[in-house]
Amino acid sequence: MTALAKDRSSLGRLDIDDDHLTALAARALGESPQEVQLLSSIASPHPYALPALTTAGRHWVRGTLSTPRGPRDFRLFVKHVQRFSTSVHAAMVPEEHRAALDAALPWANEPSVYRSGLAQALPSGLTMPRALLVSDLDQDSASIWLAEVTTRDDPWTTAQLERAAYLLGRFAASPGVRAVAEESGHRMAAVGQYVEGRLRHQVVPALMDDGLAHHPLIAAAFSPTLVARLRAAAAQLPKVVVELDAMPPLASHGDACPNNLLIHPDSSDITLIDFGFFGLQPVGFDLTQLLVGEVQLGRRPASALSADEPVALSAYVRGLLDEGQSLTEREVRRSHALLMMVFCGLSAYPFELLDQPVTPATVAIATERAHLAGFILDLVEATTE
Repeated sequence: MTALAKDRSSLGRLDIDDDHLTALAARALGESPQEVQLLSSIASPHPYALPALTTAGRHWVRGTLSTPRGPRDFRLFVKHVQRFSTSVHAAMVPEEHRAALDAALPWANEPSVYRSGLAQALPSGLTMPRALLVSDLDQDSASIWLAEVTTRDDPWTTAQLERAAYLLGRFAASPGVRAVAEESGHRMAAVGQYVEGRLRHQVVPALMDDGLAHHPLIAAAFSPTLVARLRAAAAQLPKVVVELDAMPPLASHGDACPNNLLIHPDSSDITLIDFGFFGLQPVGFDLTQLLVGEVQLGRRPASALSADEPVALSAYVRGLLDEGQSLTEREVRRSHALLMMVFCGLSAYPFELLDQPVTPATVAIATERAHLAGFILDLVEATTE
């Protein structure tokens, strides 16, 4: 790359001046800003296949600094977050429902977390990306500039799930993390809002729709018995909300799927990313996405849950205990089972595939979702007294 080569046009209004970028890159590399010069910088969008309703864009900024020890390359990650009602996705939602979605999708939470002292409060074994700059673009959006995190992108093993669950248990019960969650985390009641929002208006009506139950894809994967069990579980939602509201509120990452837990290539540390839903939630909240995230994406079979779930649950409870939270495994399992049902089990229908041709591939996906739903309902029944 030639000296002074520069193309950061893809950043648009997220871009900063060269002096500011030089200072950020120097910090990322551990260099003194006064001893380096910016030789080159190129920005490019970061491809990401999964939709994110409050993320307007992700970018990499790559370049080279001259340093006293010679040229050094750098790479920074830039995330653009925004209020849902200002996003392109808002056009697909009736205007009268947009305010409710704005409340349910706390876009400003992530900038708040990166400005907080969470990094210093994390239990040993957990880290988070170093925030080099958090900038408010206007009252409805912000940019977050992060130092690159080196990761290993291999399929998750049961041992890694166990390690992550233990660390998430410590995270949940850590007094320091809780203090940050109370100050910088979101204030929404995720269970109640989700039940009164998506479940009430979309998921439950779909479950009760006999025509949808006979859709060729649903009928091929979800037996009449399973559909009846899902409907019966949906009818219990008011009681479930009351029961979960009585569970101890602990710190929660909010979306602890493996995609948001980065494995280090040379240690057992895990780096947490995507803090949009960080806050206080019922105990066991993060176990749901940890266990089902890979299943929902087709990277891990639902059949693995019978081995993964008890291992992860026990590890999570050990983490709670190591931080001084004396809850029994039975208590945590009950909360965890109900949370899985609310946030995953009842919405197991493959809604995104219903307008596609029914093929062996789509039937296989739907069948995995059905197995997932069955596992969750079994877990709820096993914890019901």
